[in-house]
Amino acid sequence: MGISVYGSMRQKVTGAALAALLLSGGAVACGKETGSDSAKEESPKMTPAAAVAKAAKNTDDITSLSYRMTGEVPEQGRIKGEAQMRMKPTIAMSMKMAALDQSEANEVEIRLVDKAMYLDGGAEAAKEMDGKRWIKFDMDALGKDAEAMGGDSLGAQADENPAQQSTFLTGSKDVKEVGTETVDGVETTHYKGTVTLDQFRASLKDEDKATREQREKAIKQYEDMGIDSLTMDMWIDDEDHTKQFRMKGEADKGPLDMTITFLDYNKPVTVEAPPAKDTMDLGEMMEAAQQG
Repeated sequence: MGISVYGSMRQKVTGAALAALLLSGGAVACGKETGSDSAKEESPKMTPAAAVAKAAKNTDDITSLSYRMTGEVPEQGRIKGEAQMRMKPTIAMSMKMAALDQSEANEVEIRLVDKAMYLDGGAEAAKEMDGKRWIKFDMDALGKDAEAMGGDSLGAQADENPAQQSTFLTGSKDVKEVGTETVDGVETTHYKGTVTLDQFRASLKDEDKATREQREKAIKQYEDMGIDSLTMDMWIDDEDHTKQFRMKGEADKGPLDMTITFLDYNKPVTVEAPPAKDTMDLGEMMEAAQQG
């Protein structure tokens, strides 16, 4: 019973996890060199490429962020959701996502905390799991079983730092300034460009080893989807923070078009595991299935 419920939940959550990795595509920078207003007025205006590079560089200091997402992902169709994530000192995330093109209510919640991932199956799962609506993936305990059932890949996608995706636009050869726009009440400058994955990979030659490895991981995720180029937009505020980010591309299984709006960054993020009484451990479910 529980294993079959897991299968249906995994199908529901795939779009959410994919959105999380794209996410999430964007960048919230937390640059500290804002300077005074008069100093900004006297400083020469940065080129579009330099402005994008500065915002992307500032992502290195991010410790936590919250964001809203909306758009379309391959196979899943239109989605919307909100999430908050902590990268330091330990990774934790809480995300709620709804698939808008499904024939029935298809909202899912994912939590990552203490090296475990929790999926909320809702009332449907509770009917088949003795009233328990959450399924727990303990990646260390499940080991190879997690990989075989897809939990390992979902976990890897869901804890992807969304700020890494913003750096793609730094590899573009045609970044241009579109104009000034207000996003969520914040004045921003809108930049746009196109970039191939090969161009982005080539732009990493002067980065340190850790940075290259992080960004190569992001490149591979898009390659796995069959995407070889992206059209990207960034809305950057006057403190060199990316307020909003959009990416579009054609994958093997449909279009990708995601917009991420950042609500906050470097503020405390607390994620709690669901109550034990409401949680079914996948490892225990699998052990019971093998014995019975």
